[in-house]
Amino acid sequence: MSHPFLKPLAPPDWLVRSLKPQPAPIPWAAVARAAVAMALPVALGIALGNPAYGALASMGALSGVIGDTADAYRMRIFNIAVPQLFGALGVTLGSLVFGHGWVAVGVVTAIALVSGMMSTIGAVASVSGLLLLLNSVVGAGLPMPGQWWLAPLLMTGGGLLVLVLALLAWPLRSGVPERAAVAGTYRSVAALLEAAGTDAYDDARAAVTVSLNQSYDLVLARRARDHGRSPELVRLIAGLNAVTPIVEAAPAAHQGGTPLPKELPEAVRELADRVAGTGARGEGGAGAEARAGTGTGTGTTAGTGAGTAAGARTGTVARAAAAVGLPECDPDATPAARAVDFAVRHAAETLADPDPLAVIDTDDRLGRPAALRVRARRAARNVLLSGASWRYGLRLALCIGIAQALVSLIEVDRSYWVALTVTFVLKPDFGSVFSRAVMRALGTAAGLVLAVAVLGAVPRGWWDVPVIMLLAPLIPALTPRGYGYQTAAITPVILVLSDILNHQGVGLVAPRLWDSLIGCGISLVAGYLLWPESWRARVGDRLADAVTDTARYVECAFGEAGGTAESSAAARARMRRRLYRDLSVIRTEFQRALTEPPPTGTRAAAWWPLVVAVERIVDATTAARVRIRHGAPQPGEDEIAEVVRQLRELAEGLREAEILVPVPIEFSGPQDSVLEPLRQEVGAARAITSPTPPR
Repeated sequence: MSHPFLKPLAPPDWLVRSLKPQPAPIPWAAVARAAVAMALPVALGIALGNPAYGALASMGALSGVIGDTADAYRMRIFNIAVPQLFGALGVTLGSLVFGHGWVAVGVVTAIALVSGMMSTIGAVASVSGLLLLLNSVVGAGLPMPGQWWLAPLLMTGGGLLVLVLALLAWPLRSGVPERAAVAGTYRSVAALLEAAGTDAYDDARAAVTVSLNQSYDLVLARRARDHGRSPELVRLIAGLNAVTPIVEAAPAAHQGGTPLPKELPEAVRELADRVAGTGARGEGGAGAEARAGTGTGTGTTAGTGAGTAAGARTGTVARAAAAVGLPECDPDATPAARAVDFAVRHAAETLADPDPLAVIDTDDRLGRPAALRVRARRAARNVLLSGASWRYGLRLALCIGIAQALVSLIEVDRSYWVALTVTFVLKPDFGSVFSRAVMRALGTAAGLVLAVAVLGAVPRGWWDVPVIMLLAPLIPALTPRGYGYQTAAITPVILVLSDILNHQGVGLVAPRLWDSLIGCGISLVAGYLLWPESWRARVGDRLADAVTDTARYVECAFGEAGGTAESSAAARARMRRRLYRDLSVIRTEFQRALTEPPPTGTRAAAWWPLVVAVERIVDATTAARVRIRHGAPQPGEDEIAEVVRQLRELAEGLREAEILVPVPIEFSGPQDSVLEPLRQEVGAARAITSPTPPR
């Protein structure tokens, strides 16, 4: 029996959530690259009699290892090479102002402003801004060996070594990451079909959203560069287009409450295996059979008419479906099950066709990204005109300025570590500032324990090479587990490399701990407590915008704009994808907020059901549209307008609310309307209330 006085000693929920490791597979290829890329420069430096040069190159490789997260080879070039260029610029600017006192403070603070504003552009720009600031801090606080150009060259060379290792298999595995992503989407959709009608559906739908986001990002990124008609790219686009109707039909099946026939998810998994294992396959197996069947129908004379063509296509679909183990649809199946069956058969036909160019021309649900020049111009305009961009930049600049001024006024050993800690902690796009500060302190303490053992027991020299080979792989292995685990892995590596440069041994440990604690303190006070973003600005407005977009989606789905033309269907699909992506971002923001202490964490827990409710509204809208496509009567304009009005009122309330208050509503439409499930979901969303006022 536990003693009542021991309960307050239990760690708070927000800390437990922050410390809980995230489930993720170990990226073994990245682990191997980290061992080679970070140990090889150290070995070369020792062999050439300049271990400091090797340590600098290994530090550059460290930044490449941290950025080595992309699956697609083309994305690896951007994720690693572009940040390295900004890192070289940063160390150059920092070294030029080294030893210039307050001039260095002003220059590094200005760089921090630019770095913070860059963070709002995107993932690659954020990492580039991070390296720009990190390396400028190192250059301004640490004397660099050799000429001014040597340190940037060595650090960039180390990062590019990671890139070279990451691209070695490109000629042999070109397109494999994209195919694996699309195949993973099909498998997640199969799990979604299995979860239809069960309590596991919401989690399965969230997993489909994450998988679709990854697939769309990889395929569209490749589409932006491949201006021609790459057969493999066309097939991937056709595969993603074909899986969309299955995702659309899944909510209707879930609303029915009856599990789908097991043959449907099994057939989708078979399609996933074909996508993953065949790539441009289609000339053999089911694809050849499908083409042969089509040839019979299309090779007859024109006098056979449309009936023969339709019959040939029916035979093609049947053969493609049979090839993945999908029997004929049960005539007694529910309309939702028939909709899913039809969508799966369509996907099987698309993937079996060896030349899906006609499909991609008439049913392109992905769209084509704008030209790079156009996207760069949009990003620059958004950065300069965005209030959030300036707010993040000014917050980071304030904290870096305080850190640089502090170490200029007070003698602090290895002073640049203070600003480095601030830089790592105060990245709003990387997570909650509060939880990152706490995790940084705990991770540094854990890493220092290992660093003390290594620096105290391992002699300097060639022994540094096997030590780096053992420690470096921990970085990519532990990074997916969480920020604290990443910090614990990076800390001993940094200290070993710093020891090669400065020969201070265990004497580096205490300054590292104190500087990290000072940096965390500056981040918490000047970057967190002095910038209290309101809940409305942080989450409320985003969620309200998503609800407003949902109202537009309802209008598009059932109004005159949502006709039956394929172009309108593709537009609805893209609108729904944007909605789910926005809701996925909101989910991520809620997960960050849950790791913070009250009142933010408490309020996030209270608002979480509303995020789920909005996702269900989108699902219900899609399900109703599927039912209409399969014979249900179109709802009246008054019914549509009533639902849209309630959604817009909900959005307006979210922009003003700090505490959720239930709003009882009554719809006037007929209960047998196709919109009845949608009305129920809207009513459930408006009935959500905060359990207790935030304290």
